[in-house]
Amino acid sequence: MLTAFSVAMVAAHVYLRWLSDRPLEYFTHRYGFVPAETLGALARLPAAWYDSSLTGLVSALFVHADWLHLVGNLAYLWAFGITVERAIGHWGMALSFLLLGAGANLFLAWSLQDVHIPVIGASSGVSVLIGVYLGLFPVSRMGLWLPLGLYFQFARVPAVLVIGSWFTLQLIYSVFGPDSGTVGWWGHVAGFMAGVLLALCLRLFSLETHLNLQDN
Repeated sequence: MLTAFSVAMVAAHVYLRWLSDRPLEYFTHRYGFVPAETLGALARLPAAWYDSSLTGLVSALFVHADWLHLVGNLAYLWAFGITVERAIGHWGMALSFLLLGAGANLFLAWSLQDVHIPVIGASSGVSVLIGVYLGLFPVSRMGLWLPLGLYFQFARVPAVLVIGSWFTLQLIYSVFGPDSGTVGWWGHVAGFMAGVLLALCLRLFSLETHLNLQDN
């Protein structure tokens, strides 16, 4: 499923950049979501279920502004998604990414309800998988190349330290960053928290026997 998601993101970006005769701004409005419009569309349910401000909560996860934006999200997607997919299965990972990612985008829309700039990118869904990873593998270690003077040294660092540092930055930017909608910091925070809660629920209901929870 990770491969399918990645191919969809790359294919969408290639199409939007080089194969379509429409400007990128058209697709960011069509497949992203505008926070200021999302809550209004939500209030019109069920009549507005097809409104792009609502369907965009999901489709935005597959649209990116540039290659750097795409590659960054793919790197995090694979770094954490492989282990999560092994643990909860292809469909478990897919539903977590799509449904909780859309939920995180909805929270972002609520937090930026006066913003009229479209939001796109997979980061809310990726943040969900990071949260699931930490919740399922709290004592695991991650291999990283760390700069030591003129050289890089490979080291296995506790995941809680790596993810904790990442989450702290997201929280700082969410609270003190600009409310421009350019980066969905609150979507990152909400997605991460949703992922952690999902993982804790899996453990609470004693599903460990059905999951591959062996630390890496």
